[in-house]
Amino acid sequence: MSGNRALVDPELLPLLDRLGPSALDEHLLPAARAERQAVPGAMDKLPVETFSRNIPGMPGDPDVRVLISRPEKASPGPLPAILHIHGGGFVMGTADRFLPLLRKWAHDLDCVVISVDYRLAPETSFPGPLDDCYAALLWAVAEAGELNIDVSRIGVAGESAGGGLAAGLALLARQRSGPHLAFQNLQYPMLDDRTGPDSPRNPVTGDYVWTRDMNVFGWRSFLGVMPGVEGISPFAAPTRATDLSGLPPAYIGVGTLDLFLDENMDYALRLIRAAVPVEIDVFPGAFHAFELQPRAAITRRSMARRTDALRRAMILRPGKDE
Repeated sequence: MSGNRALVDPELLPLLDRLGPSALDEHLLPAARAERQAVPGAMDKLPVETFSRNIPGMPGDPDVRVLISRPEKASPGPLPAILHIHGGGFVMGTADRFLPLLRKWAHDLDCVVISVDYRLAPETSFPGPLDDCYAALLWAVAEAGELNIDVSRIGVAGESAGGGLAAGLALLARQRSGPHLAFQNLQYPMLDDRTGPDSPRNPVTGDYVWTRDMNVFGWRSFLGVMPGVEGISPFAAPTRATDLSGLPPAYIGVGTLDLFLDENMDYALRLIRAAVPVEIDVFPGAFHAFELQPRAAITRRSMARRTDALRRAMILRPGKDE
């Protein structure tokens, strides 16, 4: 395995050894998908109910499956909500794989979590996956009464490709003048289709778990064309947006060894310059998807920071949201 292991947080090294070399292409994709299809084993004992619904897609699109988690005994009054979009390089992953996290959020934050099983690339290219996410947002607002959701406190959250879709959804909702999003919580989001083997290289990023070659495959599958060409929509690759003003407040978390470090830092800086409130955490020695080592101290610290950002983002601000 390439890369400087001396830079990796020592508690994450066993994860690298377990995962082995990183590669993904059209031939390896079926096996990678199968590996990520498995639902976590024993269900936690949290007082949270979880159920799925098939909801209407955008006009002309098929129904979209969403996975909903909410407290069995919630606080009085409508609850804040997180529209969650899972990661997987646009080509793999399911909402069910994130069920432990979704249920923990619902319990710890006293909120409703709606996770979208959007259609995957390459079978469905852009804008299909983003349309599925927008359909879920429209449905959450339309069904807010039944779901006991406070429509002024709905935000988006996602990891990797899901973080990119969440950022794209924030841009799309702004362009269409709604629905209102209260926050965007982005964990090492996949934002820039131009990040690849031929892009300016940070010498310490992209060696582990999600590499430059894998990134090209994911983007090519999602876009339906080679990444890096002119005319890519900013709703597909949010760093292509020229105007970031008016977007919801953002939290971004990323590791120093993650391929997406530079594009995430640049996006955060551009949001700040556009007067969007931004909080960014950079975790030393962490590579992409480092939370797959759940007991590592850096993982616990990252999860705590991300959850705290969600908690603060969902607090009603007197005089503005009430």
